[in-house]
Amino acid sequence: MDILTDIFGTLDLKGVLYFRTNFSPPWAVEVPSLEDTARFHLVIQGTCHVILPKGESLVLNTGDLILLPRGQSHILADRLTNEAQSLETVLDDLNYDGNGVLIVGQGDECAATKMVCGHFTYRKGAAHPLLNSLPDYIHTTAGDRVTEPLLDELLRLISHRIFIENIGSKAAVTRMSEIVFIELVRAGISRDESLSTMINAFRDKCIGHALELIHKRTSEPWEVESLAREVGMSRSRFSNRFSDLMNVSPMAYLAEWRLQKALTLLGDARISVQQVSNRVGYQSPAAFTRAFSKRFGESPSQYQKSA
Repeated sequence: MDILTDIFGTLDLKGVLYFRTNFSPPWAVEVPSLEDTARFHLVIQGTCHVILPKGESLVLNTGDLILLPRGQSHILADRLTNEAQSLETVLDDLNYDGNGVLIVGQGDECAATKMVCGHFTYRKGAAHPLLNSLPDYIHTTAGDRVTEPLLDELLRLISHRIFIENIGSKAAVTRMSEIVFIELVRAGISRDESLSTMINAFRDKCIGHALELIHKRTSEPWEVESLAREVGMSRSRFSNRFSDLMNVSPMAYLAEWRLQKALTLLGDARISVQQVSNRVGYQSPAAFTRAFSKRFGESPSQYQKSA
């Protein structure tokens, strides 16, 4: 089983393209924070300084891409600066409605910075240790992508598609960006210790098998002992190794994953709360309702109505 696919599918990862840019210097835009999102910026032409909340900064050149997995605020600019107009102000001043290119300044076309900017949304309440293990940002350059031909080709296609006003171009870029997110996570594995440790859990013969069992057979009444037995380990050794690699105990992981699957199922009004409870492994709807309400601050029926 492809656990990554199941995770991102359950968390309901969706791409949203919010603008293409043509920024002529001087320019500086402050992008606000946004919950349950990951933001990305791909430079098609020129350079861009990215200033992060903690004061860290980096320069994006043509072909570079940055992903900010937690949607934190940041500044995009043609220089190092702490002063920038808010994105909302820029959009209002230009009466930008999301269609076409966001043009700031009227300078030399060849000197302009052209970017594709967007974000990925997660389902409200989405959570997983994988998301927690992601670094504050993932930066990839053309040089970095020599060993990642699929990622490199996807970004080339996005760069080619985004400035062609054909029917379906925006939708194509949005769908491709979702694949880019997953490929970026894969590409970032070798460069980030926390992320590498997490992925090692998926690849581990025993822990990876246990994760497959949890993901494929979520409704079964798993205990530490039964999972350890299935993967051929002692209870204590299995529990310790699982916790070391996943940064959470087996039972805590199972409990959270059941609730994440419940969020997905509750999005379908045709499925009753009792059916959801059964499908995710609770012995009674009452126990499910207590766990769900404690975790998300509203009952399953309330969540289903709002969804």
